[in-house]
Amino acid sequence: MAEVVTSLQNQRVKNAVKLRDRRARDKQQRIIIDGVREISRALAAGVRWSEVFVCDQQLAVPAQETIQHLAAAGAEVIHTSPQVFAKVAFGERSEGLVAVAHTPARSLDPLEPPLAPVVAVLEGIEKPGNVGAILRTADAAGISAVLLASPRTDLFNPNVIRASQGAVFTLPIAQGETEQVIDWLRARSFSIVAAKVDGRSNYTQAKLSPPCAIVLGSEADGLTRLWSRDDVTGVRLPMLGRVDSLNVSVTAGVLFYEALRQANAKTAQSESESK
Repeated sequence: MAEVVTSLQNQRVKNAVKLRDRRARDKQQRIIIDGVREISRALAAGVRWSEVFVCDQQLAVPAQETIQHLAAAGAEVIHTSPQVFAKVAFGERSEGLVAVAHTPARSLDPLEPPLAPVVAVLEGIEKPGNVGAILRTADAAGISAVLLASPRTDLFNPNVIRASQGAVFTLPIAQGETEQVIDWLRARSFSIVAAKVDGRSNYTQAKLSPPCAIVLGSEADGLTRLWSRDDVTGVRLPMLGRVDSLNVSVTAGVLFYEALRQANAKTAQSESESK
């Protein structure tokens, strides 16, 4: 029988619990991941593992195979009592395992887009749930990569991981200061389309043909002046009611799927002309 950790004073348990806080994640250079789906996607992305905490009493059948994969990938399996596991898991949802991994690198320099890319740029978005929701939608809509410009939230905040359903691990993502992101886009000849309340064009009039960057800012402050240059096209979404703006993740979804619609329409036209 495997030894079961029953003490909340166990140092590895205490270190894992601290990973709910950004300062501890930065200090330890580790992150905490809840859920079979999210852990499985991190596994597929080749994340480096530290350990996995397991509560056998709560373990679902799909989780057992995930634990085997984690162990094969180098994670130490730590069995815990329900009381200890509740402290590590923290949230309401529990599938019987919580994993700790080393923080993946997400610097801008190594990122190279594929052919015909449409990328998303998120500047200064402060709410982890919004960042995660945008990543999930970007994955669904076929966005090539996501760039975080001067980010205000930790990319590996547990709420980002959960809201993205693990897409934070599978999408090409990089982060840097806004000036660095703009330089990266210009060096690769991207057209830049920015969502703005006062954008001159309706979003359906914007050309979102690749290589294109769709830029979104925080709901509180919008985009900085660095996105007001002549080579940036400002677009707006029509607001027909009394509210003057949408949640940024909703705006992202509209623009991402408009880019997909335009790409599909162009492909259909090309196929029609070739017949």
